[in-house]
Amino acid sequence: MKSPITTHVLDTMTGSPAAGLAIKLLQKQDEQYVQLASGYTNNDGRIVDLLEPGSLTPGIYQMHFDTGEYHHAAGLKGFYPEAVITFEVVSTDEHYHIPLLLSPFGYSTYRGS
Repeated sequence: MKSPITTHVLDTMTGSPAAGLAIKLLQKQDEQYVQLASGYTNNDGRIVDLLEPGSLTPGIYQMHFDTGEYHHAAGLKGFYPEAVITFEVVSTDEHYHIPLLLSPFGYSTYRGS
């Protein structure tokens, strides 16, 4: 069984998965964010093992994508050093997929399936 929170990052400039992108997962606790997990995207631009199944609790979460280092490693200078996506977990029975479409000068996201 996979993590209740997953991500998939696509590099829209190259049209390929964003492999090796550092990501942190945080949860808001008592008005501050606490890091729960971190990792790097695989060759397919995915992280599917951030959290253990059954460990999800309701609350506000953030995913921090280290876009600055990713672009630097590719020899590029991007505009956004980090992309932060804040989202709310209401039901712990659901799967939360947080995709990111990335380029050096922009990014977008949506609730995936």
